[in-house]
Amino acid sequence: MTEYVLWFDQVSMGDVERVGGKNASLGEMISNLAGAGVAVPGGFATTADAYREFLSFEGLDTRIQQALDALNVEDIRALTETGARIRGWIYEAPLPPALEQAVRKAFGKLQAGNERMAVAVRSSATAEDLPDASFAGQQETHLNIVGIDNVLHAIRDVFASLFNDRAIAYRSHQGFDHHKVALSAGIQRMVRSETASSGVMFTLDTESGFDQVVFVTSSYGLGETVVQGAVNPDEFYVHKGNLQANRPAILRRNLGAKAIKMVYNKDAAVGRSVETQRVDRELRQVFSLTDAEVEALARQALIIEQHYGRPMDIEWAKDGDDQQLYIVQARPETVKSRTNKNVMERYLLKETGTVLVEGRSIGHRIGKGRVRVVHSAEDMDQVQEGDVLVADMTDPDWEPVMKRSAAIVTNRGGRTCHAAIIARELGIPAVVGCEDATDKLRDGQEVTVSCAEGDTGFVYEGALDFDIRTNSVDQMPDLPFKIMMNVGNPDRAFDFQALPNEGVGLARLEFIINRMIGVHPKALLNFNSLPEEVKPTVQRRIAGYSGPVDFYVDKLVEGISTLAAAFWPKRVIVRLSDFKSNEYANLIGGRLYEPEEENPMLGFRGASRYISKNFRDCFELECRAMKKVRNEMGFTNVEIMVPFVRTVGEAEQVVSLLAENGLKRGENDLKLIMMCELPANAILAEQFLEHFDGFSVGSNDLTQLTLGLDRDSGIIAHLFDERNEAILALLENAINACKKAGKYIGICGQGPSDHPDFARWLMDHGIDSVSLNPDSVMDTWFFLADK
Repeated sequence: MTEYVLWFDQVSMGDVERVGGKNASLGEMISNLAGAGVAVPGGFATTADAYREFLSFEGLDTRIQQALDALNVEDIRALTETGARIRGWIYEAPLPPALEQAVRKAFGKLQAGNERMAVAVRSSATAEDLPDASFAGQQETHLNIVGIDNVLHAIRDVFASLFNDRAIAYRSHQGFDHHKVALSAGIQRMVRSETASSGVMFTLDTESGFDQVVFVTSSYGLGETVVQGAVNPDEFYVHKGNLQANRPAILRRNLGAKAIKMVYNKDAAVGRSVETQRVDRELRQVFSLTDAEVEALARQALIIEQHYGRPMDIEWAKDGDDQQLYIVQARPETVKSRTNKNVMERYLLKETGTVLVEGRSIGHRIGKGRVRVVHSAEDMDQVQEGDVLVADMTDPDWEPVMKRSAAIVTNRGGRTCHAAIIARELGIPAVVGCEDATDKLRDGQEVTVSCAEGDTGFVYEGALDFDIRTNSVDQMPDLPFKIMMNVGNPDRAFDFQALPNEGVGLARLEFIINRMIGVHPKALLNFNSLPEEVKPTVQRRIAGYSGPVDFYVDKLVEGISTLAAAFWPKRVIVRLSDFKSNEYANLIGGRLYEPEEENPMLGFRGASRYISKNFRDCFELECRAMKKVRNEMGFTNVEIMVPFVRTVGEAEQVVSLLAENGLKRGENDLKLIMMCELPANAILAEQFLEHFDGFSVGSNDLTQLTLGLDRDSGIIAHLFDERNEAILALLENAINACKKAGKYIGICGQGPSDHPDFARWLMDHGIDSVSLNPDSVMDTWFFLADK
């Protein structure tokens, strides 16, 4: 006897063949995780047997199989026509009376007298969401369905969606037999997120595969806008270790545009049950979740991941009525968790070009080709092999042509939308959420799409040259010293941590200030008195944060803690800001506060700034951020580096000032490192070391100042060489002084990255570590091992 309906609490992950992966997972969580704090709305599912009975009821399965057997899915027009014909047959076919009766009875029980209760009707395929394939977005979801007649209509529509063009093509490309895949419809109580927020979260970083974070996306209204890629959501990275230790755990926040939201339509019929509205400007300027809610969601994600024993892709919703957070779907993550972590693939641009548009990067690859702007699904067949597909929003319906493309660029969408998931699975670089790509890029234009430079993806004019390097990292040869990395950009931290390394020898705070903040600290400290022409620009920058000063400190904390978490527990040496006056002047509001200097390279920079009364309030903000990262978030692997210390007296004053600001050397294991970058530092090494726990050699400035060169001058560039005998003599003196004092000595300048023989000289002379640019780590490592 056929079982037509099963309640979620009657099924578990062992029932994928009965109710599909999505519904089996809902049942698994309701049955096993409710007591652990995972909240899942209840409901029921039609069975795979019910679906098969529906297809065989009037011989529909035979007609469908014949149509698919005759189909070439690479022929886009034939695919479209065949899919439409099959779906039409399903819409017209009656449900078996026994199935309809079972659904009516179950829905009546779910309503419990509330005739206006809204439900979601979702598809759940028996081959869906398995560990070796992602069927994300292949079938339909209907939201805000009210009344049994609309529910029955939605179930038939869900059944038909198994034969969407994208689903037919996807199964063909993945090698799944159409006939062996069945569909279950899940009928689940709606979460009232139309008056709150919703989104998607992954229990790893979707771009790098780094598994020590939960990646949360959020936007206002129902979750389909995020899933479909119709909106650019807020993004949050949450550190798992800090969550488990009950420490502040949010590493990063990115404020999304959140331009539209999906809400209920009063007409709750299939196809008309929801509508999109513009989001008020005020709401767009604040995050759609509080920090506490982000961490609460991440805790639920951790419980789910631990239960399933694998990385997960989870949809969530906040109910605007009861203010609770609910999990509405959970499936295995199927792209990054399958990646071979022992093989490093690196894409490196060899030249630069004009940036035409930019957005959020998907993956870390680079692609190039001719632009093909596609305005609607009807024009999909215009995309040729190797084209760069440009669209307002790539829908999973377009999967058949996405696989032809060298890259994908969209106006809308976030990193967890279905199109991004499919792009990752196909190994295609994609830049999403550009806002104006379809306006700025033109058909036939040669472009290069780069996702290899961090969170921001760039579309460059022209076909630029790039390298693809692949290395195996599972058996790196031993070296007598440590290879660390120079990592300025927190965007790339999760990527770079996978390279062989002993931590970060140089993290530049000015990179974080420039990229993540962009405003002079004085302009934030004096926000209320800023000129009227500057204030609106600063106001836009600080959107989402409680105030201008909090914005500065919190963004510093985000950048530093991202680096610290990525490399934990290895040491991460963070250099305090070393902007020159001309560089500070280029920040928003900077010209209001910076002096005009003839030679900024030798002027108001480094330690001299920190101890100056004019800059001390700005320096206090840096100290506040460092203190939060180390003492509140617990990232005690962060060490502090002080740049450009001209005299021993300056060294003493800076160390004292740091202690006054709660960063006392030795307290909570704090190590203070000094940049050894002036000849005076190397000559008086023993005296400077009395105030610090070691040196990190800045070979760029040391070379410039020893040889009397302007390192930015092209005329004398041929004389700039860190291997000059005078430089080597100073280095030898610094190394010997550190060894004598039993203190750390490393180098973080450009020299070892550019000259592997220089790295070998340093290794032979007993330096503790060499910090290299990430793109030279592998080559230098193998060079040094090959004596």
